[in-house]
Amino acid sequence: MKFIEGGLSPSGTLAGDGYFLALKWSDPAQTVTSLKVGLVPSSTGMDLIECIDDTDRNGVFKITDPQNQVIKLIQSNADHKHLQILHLNGLVLEEPEEAEG
Repeated sequence: MKFIEGGLSPSGTLAGDGYFLALKWSDPAQTVTSLKVGLVPSSTGMDLIECIDDTDRNGVFKITDPQNQVIKLIQSNADHKHLQILHLNGLVLEEPEEAEG
């Protein structure tokens, strides 16, 4: 992953220097009533976010510790819960480029 100086936003959870991961997921099955997605542990302490009504199915996450962070997706309805965990420990974080001057 490449280092992005200044982050992706002037404020909020995507602000500031760091490494960022974009993720796109498919539409849940018609019987799914909840789709929660998030980075665990989050460097800001955020819980998983409800994404059932998110029509673009995209998420961006600021990665601070790929050895210990995972992406979690939880799909559920009244009868069933399905948990998917995407391990990040294989990601390679490139060193930031040094400014010339």
